[in-house]
Amino acid sequence: MRPFRHLSATLTLLSTPLMAQVIQQPVTTLDGRTLSPAAVEQAVTAAMTREQVTGLALAIIDRGEVVYLRAFGETNSTTHAPLTTGSTMYAASFTKAMFAHLAMQLVDDGVLDLDRPVVQYTGRLDTVKKWAELTADPRHAKITARMLLTHTSGFSNFRFLNPGEKLLINFEPGARYAYSGEGMNFLQYVIERITGTSLTLLMRDRVFLPLGMTRTSMVWDSTFANDLAMGHDTAGALVGHNHRSAPRAAGSADTDIRDVARFMQAVLRGDRLSAASRLTMFSPQIRIRSIHQFPTLDTRTTTRDDGIALSYGIGWGLVQTPHGIGFFKEGHDDITRNHMIGFPDRQSAMILMSNSGRGDRVFVELFATLLGNRYSPWAWNRLVP
Repeated sequence: MRPFRHLSATLTLLSTPLMAQVIQQPVTTLDGRTLSPAAVEQAVTAAMTREQVTGLALAIIDRGEVVYLRAFGETNSTTHAPLTTGSTMYAASFTKAMFAHLAMQLVDDGVLDLDRPVVQYTGRLDTVKKWAELTADPRHAKITARMLLTHTSGFSNFRFLNPGEKLLINFEPGARYAYSGEGMNFLQYVIERITGTSLTLLMRDRVFLPLGMTRTSMVWDSTFANDLAMGHDTAGALVGHNHRSAPRAAGSADTDIRDVARFMQAVLRGDRLSAASRLTMFSPQIRIRSIHQFPTLDTRTTTRDDGIALSYGIGWGLVQTPHGIGFFKEGHDDITRNHMIGFPDRQSAMILMSNSGRGDRVFVELFATLLGNRYSPWAWNRLVP
């Protein structure tokens, strides 16, 4: 591993024309502690320095209001440009939660039925190159939007993980949980067929702009280049940023920590969703007893997470806590690590986004210290203190 540049200079936000909003109010944790802004900064900088994390953006919401919003570290380990709260970062699988919000809006509109087999919307799939392989298995006609949004369709995470990279249904649809980006992309196809509109425009017009997410897009926007967080691998080496040209419900969005905080506030409040849809989103749809989330088709089970009743709702993982239901979503690839969790009864939440493959090494500690969250299924996510 190459030497990691000392963070003391770059962990302090610099005053530049591109400086984004910073909010630093005292934080009240779920377990009743009060943290000063200085205590939050100390906890973050110490963890980042110890684990050699390039950049980290943090938002904390309490009683529905953003009480802490700040970025630490660098966008780029070569130029040493500071990460700001306006720095564009890869949303990764945070995109799935945003997409689920769109899907539930369409349910409210009567456009999409969660329990209607999706082939009733698509018509024949055998002539659609990307999805034609599905028709070899008659079980494809059982798959519903609810199954796709709860990762119970029978798909692997992506088809390239299957023998011969074929699109397979690996178990009876609805029978168990197996995380699937492929399933989200299939529902994207269904929704684009129903609406006759690209996901890029649907997400812009139905989710991003109405919720004030003005720096979020399903595809690359050249205006993001003026403050862009470049990804770094687990060795700290600069990798870059993928300028995605096609929308993918499984994870193509670019965003910033401010916009994700706005999204989280909207989800906590139930904005743009009926009370029934919000209740469905946060209601356990499938109990999870897999030993880990990945690899997705591992059939080993455990009772380890029964104490938090680990489940999946619509687009979100769910845990039962003394503070009511907790809903969470991860997002990662080799150069990105993101995690967020919200507690609707408390209207509290925390979001961490990192442009470092080492970013998740601070998650367990910081979510416990800064939010009082000790309920995320870290072992299931293969994270340990």
